[in-house]
Amino acid sequence: MRVLIVSDTHRKHENLKEVLERVSPVQLLIHLGDAEGYEDYIGELCGCPLEIVSGNNDFFSLLPREKVIMVGKYRVFLTHGHYYYVGSGVEDLKKEAKARGADIAMFGHTHMPMIEYGDHIIVLNPGSISYPRQEGRRPSYILMDIDKKGVAHFEIEYL
Repeated sequence: MRVLIVSDTHRKHENLKEVLERVSPVQLLIHLGDAEGYEDYIGELCGCPLEIVSGNNDFFSLLPREKVIMVGKYRVFLTHGHYYYVGSGVEDLKKEAKARGADIAMFGHTHMPMIEYGDHIIVLNPGSISYPRQEGRRPSYILMDIDKKGVAHFEIEYL
């Protein structure tokens, strides 16, 4: 199973289109917030199931603030991250994810990609596919591949 994880598109979809062309087919797209009202468009664009949560710029959105989903054998906590002060670190996010029984916590908001293993939980942020903030400022996303044994592998990718 191949999962594309993105965040913070902020109404700018050209890079998302390019990534989808590059990595397709994917069986699931996870969007971690700040779609700014374009969730239906993103759902049509990806051509696969879409899991999406609201971000701090999704004003008046009916999207859930966070959710827990199953991806293969993994319980995954999805949130934009701003309610857990992720700009200052991921400790609060990890505590919440663990309290929900999650194996993986995914968030956005900081526009900076990261994958952290440890504390019995995997924490990841795909960065921003539209407005990156990390050194080099390259648009980023994460590919999650689940192998034949059911083990998840993650890779930060750049445009």
